[in-house]
Amino acid sequence: MKQKVVVFSQIDAEILARLQQQYEVVVINPKLGDVQEQIKAAVVDADGMIGAGRMLNAANLESAQKLKVISSISVGYDNYDVDYLTQSGIWLAHTPHVLTETTADLAFTLLVSAAKQVTRLDQWTKQGHWQRTVGQDQFGQEIFGRTLGIIGLGNIGQAIARRGFHGFNMNILYHGRQEHLDRAEALNARFCSLNELLQQSDFVVLAVDLNADSRQLIDAAALAQMQKHAVLVNISRGQVLDEAALYDAIVNRTIFAAGLDVYQQEPLKQSDLFDLDYVVTLPHVGSATAQTRKKMAELAYQQLVDVLNGRQPRYLVNP
Repeated sequence: MKQKVVVFSQIDAEILARLQQQYEVVVINPKLGDVQEQIKAAVVDADGMIGAGRMLNAANLESAQKLKVISSISVGYDNYDVDYLTQSGIWLAHTPHVLTETTADLAFTLLVSAAKQVTRLDQWTKQGHWQRTVGQDQFGQEIFGRTLGIIGLGNIGQAIARRGFHGFNMNILYHGRQEHLDRAEALNARFCSLNELLQQSDFVVLAVDLNADSRQLIDAAALAQMQKHAVLVNISRGQVLDEAALYDAIVNRTIFAAGLDVYQQEPLKQSDLFDLDYVVTLPHVGSATAQTRKKMAELAYQQLVDVLNGRQPRYLVNP
C-alpha cells in the first residue's frame, strides 16, 4: 500500500508529478471548499506533507494519526507550531541556503530603489512632471562608501554585507543575538548594539529571524534613533517592524525612505503605506525566481522522500 502525501499549497508541476508516481497524493485546493476542513480530512491517514504558506498547528493537525514529516518549501517557519509538531513527533524540514543569494539581490534592489527614489521618479517622469532640470525634491541618497547596518548576520545578512562591502565599498555594522567573528572578519564588519547601529547607519537592513526577541524590534523608538537621511529595508518578516510607526516616520520625515518585501499581514491588499511616495513595496518576492523556487521545491521533495524512507532530512527545524 502506498504512503500518503498531502500537498497543502501550489508546488512545482514536475515535483507534483514525481510525488504522484510514488505516493497516494491529496492536493489541497481552495476552489474545492474550506481549506482547513480539507487539511483536517486529508491528514487523518497521511504520512507526509509538503508545501508552504499555510498555518499548520493543533487546530488542523490533531486528526493526524501517523504523520511523520512536514516538508516546507521555505526558509521561515513561523507559520508552523513547532512546539506542537515536536510534541507530536512530527519532523519539520525547511529549505535554507538555496535562496540566500537571490534574497540578498532583492534586499539591495530595495535599498537602491528607495535610496534613489526609483519608483517615485519613474511615476513622476511618466506623468509628465519633467519640465526642467530636476531640483532637490528629486534628489536621492549616495550609496557608495556609506555605512550599512545589518540586523541579523545569518546567511542572507552575510550575503547582503558582501554586496555592500565589495560592490559599494560600504562600512559594515551588524547586530544580532551573538557576534560572528568568522563571518565578520572578511567583511571588516563590526558588531555593535542595536542603538549604535541605528544611530550610525545610513542604511539599515532587517535580515533577522522572527522570534520573541525580534518581534516589533523596529518600533517608533527605534526609528526615532535613525538618521533623517537613512533608508530602512525589511526582507525578514513583517512582524519585525511596526508598520504604523514606519508610516509616521516617513510622513514626519524622521527617516528618508523604506523598502519592504514583507508585511504583518500577507497578502497585503490595502495599507496606508501604499499612499507614501517614499516607500517601495513588493509582494514578498525575495525568493521569487524560477531557478530558486525550483531549487527549493527539489530540496523539499528530497527531504520528504528521505523521511518517508526512514532517513533524517538534511535541514531539520526540530531535531
